[in-house]
Amino acid sequence: MSEPEISGTHPGQPRPVRLRDALLRARIEAADRTGVVVDLRDAEVARLEILNDGLDPLFAQVPDQIDLFDRGISQGDTPRLWIDVVAHIVMGRDKRMYRFVQDTRFGRIVLAESHDTAVIVEAVTDYVARRMVERERAMVVPPEPQAPAAVPPRRSRVWPFVFGFVLGAAALFGVAVLAALRSW
Repeated sequence: MSEPEISGTHPGQPRPVRLRDALLRARIEAADRTGVVVDLRDAEVARLEILNDGLDPLFAQVPDQIDLFDRGISQGDTPRLWIDVVAHIVMGRDKRMYRFVQDTRFGRIVLAESHDTAVIVEAVTDYVARRMVERERAMVVPPEPQAPAAVPPRRSRVWPFVFGFVLGAAALFGVAVLAALRSW
């Protein structure tokens, strides 16, 4: 879809902005003017929605059969834009800075931090590419061949039987001798 040209525009002027983007920016400006906590939270959500829209071209390129990514905005105490199960974007303390973080076994690490959405989009693009390469490696690399377990040499079962038979016969002979000696 191409955006309609406005009559009287020059090629050097920027194209008109979508109404949705203009509404989001207006909400952010309104939140900037007021100090109400709810409005700040709404501003966080609006900024995350703008970033989410900026990520649309990236996720449109991810093949449908790759289900590593589950992007969406969670509406909790701290709004977050989730990229996948372990990575998300939150707003910084000043509510204007994007912070792209990943949860690991060793804690949370910051992958990127910036006021500019383009920088965060680039960081998310790199992250998505790395995750896709990890997936390819996991799917392609065959498991290492396991050496067959060494089979212990099979022992003959005859010798323990013979030994048990001889020991049993000797015990019976010993009991018989003792019985004969007592009865004498």
